[in-house]
Amino acid sequence: MLRQGVMAAWLSLVLVAVSGILTTDTHHLSNSTLHHLTQKLLQNYHKGVRPVHNWTQVTTVYLDLLVYAVLDVDAQNQKLKTSVWYQEIWNDEFLAWNSSMFDGIGEISLPLNAIWAPDIIINEFVDIEKSPDLPYVYVNSSGTIKSNKPIQVVSACSLETYAFPFDTQNCSLTFNSILHTVADLDLALLRSTDDIKKDKEMFMNDGEWELLSMPSTYQVIHSEAGDFAQIQFHVVIRRRPLAHVVNLLIPSIFLMLVDLGSFYLPPSCRTRIIFKTNILVGYTVFKVNMSNEVPRSAVSTPLIGVFFTVCMVFLVLSLSKTILLDKFLHTERSSRQNHPLFCFQRTSEARPVDSSHLTRTSLIVADSPTDVPPCQEHQIQAGFLEEALAQLQSIGSCIQALDQTAQQEASWLTILYQFDKLLFRGYLLVLGVYTITLCSLWAVWSSLPD
Repeated sequence: MLRQGVMAAWLSLVLVAVSGILTTDTHHLSNSTLHHLTQKLLQNYHKGVRPVHNWTQVTTVYLDLLVYAVLDVDAQNQKLKTSVWYQEIWNDEFLAWNSSMFDGIGEISLPLNAIWAPDIIINEFVDIEKSPDLPYVYVNSSGTIKSNKPIQVVSACSLETYAFPFDTQNCSLTFNSILHTVADLDLALLRSTDDIKKDKEMFMNDGEWELLSMPSTYQVIHSEAGDFAQIQFHVVIRRRPLAHVVNLLIPSIFLMLVDLGSFYLPPSCRTRIIFKTNILVGYTVFKVNMSNEVPRSAVSTPLIGVFFTVCMVFLVLSLSKTILLDKFLHTERSSRQNHPLFCFQRTSEARPVDSSHLTRTSLIVADSPTDVPPCQEHQIQAGFLEEALAQLQSIGSCIQALDQTAQQEASWLTILYQFDKLLFRGYLLVLGVYTITLCSLWAVWSSLPD
């Protein structure tokens, strides 16, 4: 019983102590100036009402934007992903107080979901906004509210890849209210346009893209629903081309020069076919590797891809011409080797010789040449002469046919040689235009102000 009495006494003391602590905390909280100020400001506050005493007065929202980094440039889907720091400042007439009445408190933090906030969006949004949850805003004694937050913006942008890798992109981020017209809610820039345009101190300038400038404009958009204020920030970025020059441009120029050197091989040489076939394989492998680095876009094709395709066309034409020439020469040489035998066979078949008559005549001449009548001797000589004449005529016609074939072969060779020269000059022209264009794009890229 004594032990139970002691335990009950201890429990009573603990309960008294806890109740004293809670009473003290509640007393301090109720006497807290910050708590009293917050409770006073939000007690009769209605966040669904625009915070002005006179409804004809315009609420002006001041905007500011800082670009931290360019995270991704998706030319295929025409999207730009950037990391920005966004700031909004506006005045709430219902959240003002006299700081001298509240221990000199000039600024407090309030939950954003408990007060009115402007309905300002970015028109180019094409994906879910990714930003850390910052539930509080700062409010000073005059009612000025400051809302700051970092955002990962995935916006639609018309990306031009024609000048790759010396391309410059200009993407806009347009801010405006969804429902409030300019008569209720107006927009303004927190800083001057020159300060915003030249501000690159916060940009992480160690990636593939560098920030050139960010000009901004203000305008009022007129529509059937009313007039809406709009502020547009233009994010102008430029690609750093060094990695693409080393990995793409220089190897492509070397490959084109090697292909150009193949024109100095004789067109009728079979080694030229093997050489050009190897170059075609090199073109194909390089094209596959290049497709992983060159941006793909349905709007425009990079210039390097266009020139590379044209050079492949010239290579295929030259290779096809060399194959046709080799096939033609092989056919003509085969037919030329068979012509002499054909001539003699045709002569022997055209005039068959009576072997018994020749044998008998030779025996008569050999046995008693003096006994051969003169008329028979003349007949034998005439037969030999006719036979020799027929063979000579046949050989002459065969030689004439071979000469015609050789002349035809020479004329075809001349035409193919001229076509080869034409391809060579066209290749030189394309390579020259390619080099001049790249140098011009590089000059334009370098002339842009940093």
